Amino acid sequence: MTQPAHADDRLIVALDVPDAVSGLELAGRIGDAVSFYKIGLGMLTGGGLALANELKAEHGKRIFLDMKLFDIGATVEAAVRGLAQFDLDFLTVHGDPHVVRAAQEGKGGTDLKILAVTILTSLDRADLDSCLVKPGPVEDIVLERAAKALGAGADGLIASPHEAAAIRALPEAAGKLIVTPGVRPAGSALGDQKRVATPAEAIGKGADHVVVGRPVWQAEDPRAIAQAILMELPAPAAG
Repeated sequence: MTQPAHADDRLIVALDVPDAVSGLELAGRIGDAVSFYKIGLGMLTGGGLALANELKAEHGKRIFLDMKLFDIGATVEAAVRGLAQFDLDFLTVHGDPHVVRAAQEGKGGTDLKILAVTILTSLDRADLDSCLVKPGPVEDIVLERAAKALGAGADGLIASPHEAAAIRALPEAAGKLIVTPGVRPAGSALGDQKRVATPAEAIGKGADHVVVGRPVWQAEDPRAIAQAILMELPAPAAG
């Protein structure tokens, strides 16, 4: 199941399954069609770190650990220092500047990319009101948080595809990664996501990577769905 060098890693498949055994089985069914996997907080107690290590070390996959860390700086720094030893690729933290700075300290000289969360794609303005977040359009708040997180040293951002183009236009975003969840292939159910787009739309708006979960892992043939998503993506920019 080793990944060929030409695989398109712009598609990240979220292994939102209960445990590492299920995750490894799903990755086996998908095979070499996907080179990049996201392992989230929901699988942490189900062997998520072990799965990350196995997919990385034994199958040559890239790994996005989606922990969305948030705590005092010293605790975030310690947590990231521990995670950085596993040679993973992406790690999410909340985009508050003190959290981002601590995460950067924790990763040290490793290649781990710290990605900051702006506003979760499952939230809309009514949700932000309930959380006592200041008034204003969601996109404006996302852009403010994005600029502050990048200014604090984030390697990239997690953001809805609807904000990707505006974030890409920020001066602070030059050379930074944009990863978009809330992506659904055409015809898919929205699930609990409220700010969504198709994978091709997200890439077209400036995203470097798109994250797709349920439409792949709930499919009868997850490999075929992953391949269909990749076929939708615009050709990579010449570099």
